[in-house]
Parts: sequence; C-alpha cells; structure tokens
Amino acid sequence: MRETLGLTAVLLVLGAGWGLTMPLTKIAVRDGYGAFGLIFWQLALGALILGALQLLRRRPVRPGRRALLTCLAIALTGSLLPNAASYRAAFHLPAGIVSIAVAAVPLFAFPIALALGNDRLSAARLAGIGLGLAGVALIALPETSLPDPALALFLPLALFAPLCYALEGNIVAHFGTAGLGPIQTLFTASLIGAVLALPLALGSGQFIAPHWPLTPAAQAVVALSTIHALVYAGYVWLVGRAGATFAAQVAYLVTGFGVLWSMLLLGERYSGWVWAALAAMLAGIALVQPRGKPALAPPAAALQDERRPADGTS
Repeated sequence: MRETLGLTAVLLVLGAGWGLTMPLTKIAVRDGYGAFGLIFWQLALGALILGALQLLRRRPVRPGRRALLTCLAIALTGSLLPNAASYRAAFHLPAGIVSIAVAAVPLFAFPIALALGNDRLSAARLAGIGLGLAGVALIALPETSLPDPALALFLPLALFAPLCYALEGNIVAHFGTAGLGPIQTLFTASLIGAVLALPLALGSGQFIAPHWPLTPAAQAVVALSTIHALVYAGYVWLVGRAGATFAAQVAYLVTGFGVLWSMLLLGERYSGWVWAALAAMLAGIALVQPRGKPALAPPAAALQDERRPADGTS
C-alpha cells in the first residue's frame, strides 16, 4: 500500500510538471519569441540535462546508424514539427485549449497503430475516437466556446502536435530504438533536434540570444525546458518501476493540470462547452488507451517499456 501511494504521488508530480509547461509556453510565445528559437533552447537545455544525467549514471551513448535514424525520426516527429505547430497555436489559443488538444495523442495513435498492424480494432476504441472527435467539435463549433470564434481556425495547428506524437510513438513501437535505452534515446534525439533547429532559428531571425537579467519569457523557456527533461526522465523511471500502463495514466493529469495551471497563472476562464469537451476527450482516452501493454506517452516521445533494455544500458 505504501509503495502504491508513493508511485501515485510520483504520477501526480509528473502530471503537474508536464501540465505546467502549457502556460509557460504561452508566456514565452506571447512575449514575441519565435517557434524555432524556443525549440532550439528547449532541445539544447534538455540535451544538456539528460547528458549530465547519463554522465552521472556512467552510461555512454554510442548510437549506431540505425539508432541515429530512429532518433532523427523522433527529433522530427517528437520535437521540431509538433513544437513548431503548438507554439504557433499557443500564441493564438488559450493555454487550456492547447492542453485539451494534447490529450488527443491516443485518439490519433489508435488508427495509425491499426494501419501499421500494431493494434486491433474494437468497438470500445471506436467509441473512444468518436468521443474525442466530439470533444474537438465542442471546442470548434459553438460560438461561445472560444474568446473569439475566429480562433477555431487555429485549432488544427493545436491538433497537429498530438498527431505527430502519435506517429512518433507508433514508429518506436513498430521499429524499436535499436538497442538504446529510453534516456539515451531522448538525449540523442534532443541533440539531433537542437542541431537541426539552430540554423532554422538563425535563418528565420528567431534565435533567442541569452542575456542577463532574464526576462519573464526567457525564464519561462528555461523553466519549461528543465521541467520537460526532468519530468520525462521521471516518466521513464516510473515505467520501469510500475509499468507502462500505470505510467500512461499521466495523460489525464497533464491535461487536467494544464487547464488548472492556465487558470491560476494566466487567469484563463472557459465556457461550459470547453468543460464538456474536456470530459469527452478524457472519456475518449479512457476507451482508446491500451490495457496491459506499453502505452503511448503524452506530450513527448513514447518510448518502449525498457525495464530490460536490449543493450542493458538504460
């Protein structure tokens, strides 16, 4: 019982931490930071933190060609493409709405898994997808669901991110990580992503030059990058300790905490349509979520349940 309570407490902390990155993203983009500058620093700081963790664990990272290709796919579908879309969406949409949209990862993941042969069709899963679509409709269609009905045009941008995360998770589930442990994989993918994002940030004029004292937006960038790296490392630990099915329940908490943090830090308020959409989305996740096998992670790479990594170096 004590261990269960402890693991549940860890789950709550992870959900609260990941949810906090939603309003932090809103603070960063509303002060004028461009997507590629934010992506570069998030990945660079994340690689720095995860690299330090690897050094402390004395676990070298020596990826082969296949592992590098896998990490490149993760960097593209797990960071560069979804973050470019979600940062743009966060500039226009309330952070709570973006948090609800992120919950759609399992709803996109299931049809992709069917196409790849990673999963099987069931009535419950189809009902879950239907509820998820209903949740999106409750946000997009009623005129009173958003501060400005015209903002519904940016909802597809918010939904592009979970589509990418769902694709990423299925790529890893189908092809594996070529012997790399989850933290090794995330470190390598973050490093590759930072290398790709730097010229994009410089070429687009969106590079963020650090200076002291840090502005509130810069503080938000440092905070969300640090939280993302540490929370994901915690998520990997929880998967190994309690199993992927238990750890995947953090998806509910990320969405819920994302909405609550946005209300507390940004003063956002939502109509009844949005609360109904949240309920529909969470019910859809409950029906679509896999049972008794590794499940897809929320706003991050959904890596394998590697309690016993192939190379023994997680």
